[in-house]
Amino acid sequence: MEDKQKRAGEIREEGATGGQKLDAGALFVLKSRGSWVHCGYHLTTSIVAPPLLSLPFAFATLGWAAAVACLTLGGLVTFYSYNLLSLVLEHHAALGNRHLRFRDMANDILGPRWGRFFVGPLQFAACFGAVVGNILLGGQSMKFIYVLYNPNGTMKLYEFVAILGVVMVVLTQMPSFHSLRHINLVSLFLCLAYSACAASGSIYSGLSGKAGPRDYSRTGNSVSQLFGAFNGVAVIATSYGNGIIPEIQATLAPPVKGKMMKGLFICYSVVVTTFFSVAVSGYWAFGNKSQGSILSNFMVQGQPPLLPRSFLFFTYLCTLLQVVAVVVVYLQPTNEILERKLADPNSGQFSMRNVIPRVIARSLAAIFATLIAAMLPFFGDINALIGAFGFIPLDFVLPMIFYNVTFMPSKKSTLFWLNTIIAAVFSAIGVIALVSAVRQIILDAHTYRLFANL
Repeated sequence: MEDKQKRAGEIREEGATGGQKLDAGALFVLKSRGSWVHCGYHLTTSIVAPPLLSLPFAFATLGWAAAVACLTLGGLVTFYSYNLLSLVLEHHAALGNRHLRFRDMANDILGPRWGRFFVGPLQFAACFGAVVGNILLGGQSMKFIYVLYNPNGTMKLYEFVAILGVVMVVLTQMPSFHSLRHINLVSLFLCLAYSACAASGSIYSGLSGKAGPRDYSRTGNSVSQLFGAFNGVAVIATSYGNGIIPEIQATLAPPVKGKMMKGLFICYSVVVTTFFSVAVSGYWAFGNKSQGSILSNFMVQGQPPLLPRSFLFFTYLCTLLQVVAVVVVYLQPTNEILERKLADPNSGQFSMRNVIPRVIARSLAAIFATLIAAMLPFFGDINALIGAFGFIPLDFVLPMIFYNVTFMPSKKSTLFWLNTIIAAVFSAIGVIALVSAVRQIILDAHTYRLFANL
């Protein structure tokens, strides 16, 4: 009976990939069994995450006009970009060569060196950086809850990060990307909840006068303002970043045509609702005093909270719970690599041969990410660096190149030049944002201390 069930599963997976022989990473982690609704859940969790709470800070570095323009442009370009990626994936799937991973696309379209030495490492760094950053953000949320009810408590930030790390060791054992669909449905409601709380809290603070006088001028000298503006652009770009579109589309059961577009409509309806409400209300209320996370503006050290404790507790709790879902999603590329290297595709997914190395490897990956988050609580600076050289190329540049190389639109066509201009502009932005991120790390280096209690 077990052999029959195993063979039935293999037939389903082969049918999903046009009869291609799958390695263990694709067979076990990237199961092609989901619907377009599940795709929408995965997309929403991977894009609409707690880093969106940094958008008011990005607005403070850009000013009203430039910030609204960048936020709108970022949404339009990424929606267009992800749709192009989906069309390329559908095209190759129709030819019997379904790509399940970003590096597979690069390998087939641009050549094996691109997949192995550029796109693969780039995606891994961006996704694992997102894991580390969100574990740190979850630890900070736990600490905020702790301080809310115990202002004189002695627990340190790294202790909360370690507690969250234990939770992640357990949850990273979820067998496949598809198995996260119910978690990501809950995640969708959580992001709507804390975004609504952040927006309403900002409006209340602004109208009540508790936020203090508002100043929308940009601070610092002209050089600081210039680099700050590029940092703001990088924050917005990273907020829209995904980096795992092929892996999400890989979870769709065949036929895949048109399903990703439906999933994107689910995702971007949430994106528009949350990104603009939090960014505009937060910057309106706090102006250039908007902090790295708008939630920090509600709790200033040495002062009473601007909002009721129960309200802040609910907000931080929703943020913490969604962080858990985001971390598990961005661990999937790591899980896929580990499974491909360590598992045997000819043995059952839950055979002892595969379960033991899976549990050990995934646990070590979660522990390593937790250790980095605890050691480097200033990871926001490093995350900006990862966003500049990771998410910007993956989400704003490569999709345009993949489309032009795959479909070869006429060089006289509007589509060709639109894609080329977008790729060129965001390549330049990525380079400048990279320089800006390095500069910020150098400026902040004197304040860095391992296991700091920030």
